[in-house]
Amino acid sequence: MKYISIFCGSSTGTDKVYAEQTALLGQTIAHRGYGIVYGGARVGLMGHVANGALEAGGEVVGVIPEFLKSKELEHTKLTQIHIVKTMHERKALMNELCDGAIALPGGYGTLDELFEMLTWAQLALHKKPVALLNTNGYYDPLMAMSRKMIENGFLKEDYQNLLLVDDNINRLLDRMEEYNPPTNNKWFDVK
Repeated sequence: MKYISIFCGSSTGTDKVYAEQTALLGQTIAHRGYGIVYGGARVGLMGHVANGALEAGGEVVGVIPEFLKSKELEHTKLTQIHIVKTMHERKALMNELCDGAIALPGGYGTLDELFEMLTWAQLALHKKPVALLNTNGYYDPLMAMSRKMIENGFLKEDYQNLLLVDDNINRLLDRMEEYNPPTNNKWFDVK
């Protein structure tokens, strides 16, 4: 991996642990020699991950739609910034620029980005590791829903394994580095 896309909230949440872990993730990614690709904003957890990486000497690439830039949400101290027209273009470019993705706590936008990457992995449109940093058990309900999908026949267990989940930053990054996409996924055989 060279670049990791980070999906996270444009707010900091109600517990300071989210901001602390997000900044630490940015620092750790930089110390491991990876760059970050993210939504390009200076606010919320997005700003914390960018600042954490930049303060550790890391490379941070932002991808922000023009309408958010015009609201003055753009982080102006990034290594590089891409201005796009739509949210769809943002997600596509973030996927193109990264070698893996991590979702942190966030809202609908974060889940949209996460599920798009997971769906693309399920359809074998990419073979990149997709991960959740489950800070403070934030994603425990999502994992319970995932188990419910399996129990009710809407998700194959193999597809659940496309998502790496951990609450420890270094362990999660280690798992991403060691990731091998499933070989028994029927979609991976599609030419």
